[in-house]
Amino acid sequence: MAMRDSNSNKFGETRRGFLKKTSLGFGAMALSSLIGNQYGFADSPDSSGLYKPQGLNTGTHFPAKAKRVIYLFQSGGPSQIETFDYKPSLEKWHGKEIPPSVQGTQRNSGMVADQSTFPLVKSIYDFKQYGQSGAWVSEIFPHTAKVVDELCIVKSMITEAINHEPAVMFMQTGSQLSGRPSIGSWLSYGLGSDNENLPNFVVLLSKSPGSQPLNSNAWSNGFLPSHHQGIQFRSGKDPVLYLNNPHGVHDHDRRRALDHIGKLNEKQFDLWQDPEIQSKISQYEMAYKMQNSVPEAVDTSEEPDYIYELYGEDARIPGTYASNCLQARKLAERDVKFIQLYHMGWDQHGSLPSGIKRQALSTDQATAGLIQDLKQRGLLEDTLVVWGGEFGRTSFSQGRLTATNYGRDHHPGCFTMWMAGAGVKKGMVYGETDEFSYNVAKNPVHVHDFQATLLHLLGIDHEKLTFKHQGRRFRLTDVHGHVVNELLA
Repeated sequence: MAMRDSNSNKFGETRRGFLKKTSLGFGAMALSSLIGNQYGFADSPDSSGLYKPQGLNTGTHFPAKAKRVIYLFQSGGPSQIETFDYKPSLEKWHGKEIPPSVQGTQRNSGMVADQSTFPLVKSIYDFKQYGQSGAWVSEIFPHTAKVVDELCIVKSMITEAINHEPAVMFMQTGSQLSGRPSIGSWLSYGLGSDNENLPNFVVLLSKSPGSQPLNSNAWSNGFLPSHHQGIQFRSGKDPVLYLNNPHGVHDHDRRRALDHIGKLNEKQFDLWQDPEIQSKISQYEMAYKMQNSVPEAVDTSEEPDYIYELYGEDARIPGTYASNCLQARKLAERDVKFIQLYHMGWDQHGSLPSGIKRQALSTDQATAGLIQDLKQRGLLEDTLVVWGGEFGRTSFSQGRLTATNYGRDHHPGCFTMWMAGAGVKKGMVYGETDEFSYNVAKNPVHVHDFQATLLHLLGIDHEKLTFKHQGRRFRLTDVHGHVVNELLA
């Protein structure tokens, strides 16, 4: 007679196996409420006081003002001084050393560690006031200037990170370290999708001359179930890799194979109760649905000429920022929940005047065109558009300052972002910086405050959208963040 393991029970189950199955079972119960066509929040909290995702479109914590988000991320850190934060006082300080009282204890990046002098530098570009709001806009954004009364400009953003990757991670995930879920993943987890044939969270990367790389962790699901990962759409004939059937394989063959794989996965789930198995089932099914939905969603060949005139001729070239803005509108029409655009090239440590002008030329018309296009289709009423990067730039020059050339270093102490559309005040300028655009002088908005406000516009209480991982409950805003009510319409 075989000896039974001392750690096993009378049913032949080891203590380790029992604990694994039961613990995963709790996760499975939570996930079973998430898998489906749509999912949302319970109408009331449970005994723990936490709102749990459950059921079919059960609603949000409170009425949402936005149904979807288009986030135009300008990677590299656009200079606020050359874009939206007009500082005429820098003219009289041009070439003079930044006062120690202004610089204070703010740190600089290692790229200016050997620099012995820090001369202040005015913008080489002119500013004018536009619209009924009278907002100041740089001459490099003539198209954005025309839609300024649709914008809610925040000049008093602050972050905690001074280098690119930690700063991008902080903006997108709420943590400077990789491994946390991105905003889009949190929204996919909390709200699901209004279109069962397209992903909840789509990522578009534009071709750019900028060399600053982007880590795919910026659109990662982190510790959330893997079907909340952002799906990158690429330019070209295959927007999603490995989506199309191989040569000789027909749809009915793929359907039959998926059905058999699904049955095997269900047996594995019954045995192990691993939530990731359910995620795999969900991903396989979504891939099958996307075979028909994605080509139609990304096809712009039938767009009329006036649309290309609106976005700019670059919109005809796949992979450009303009083309991706047009793609974003098409995805918004199909109720994709979170559409993330990344445009690199804003990292101008040297030759800033020419570099930032080039970036503006490639983005300005398409950005304004997107706002106008959404508005004429009635989509701006329930779509939130966000524009901004990971930090600002210093008001002192990095490197040699000449009459026509200068650079600016990374600057977390203040930068500018704007929002437009659902739930935010139109034609508003919020917050102020000092006369040097070096410190926030009024109404600071921390990154976590911005994230809390974004979630609020989608009907989510940022303190209640949580996920238990490694023994504690995580959220996008960590343990920080306040909704900036002054920005809300």
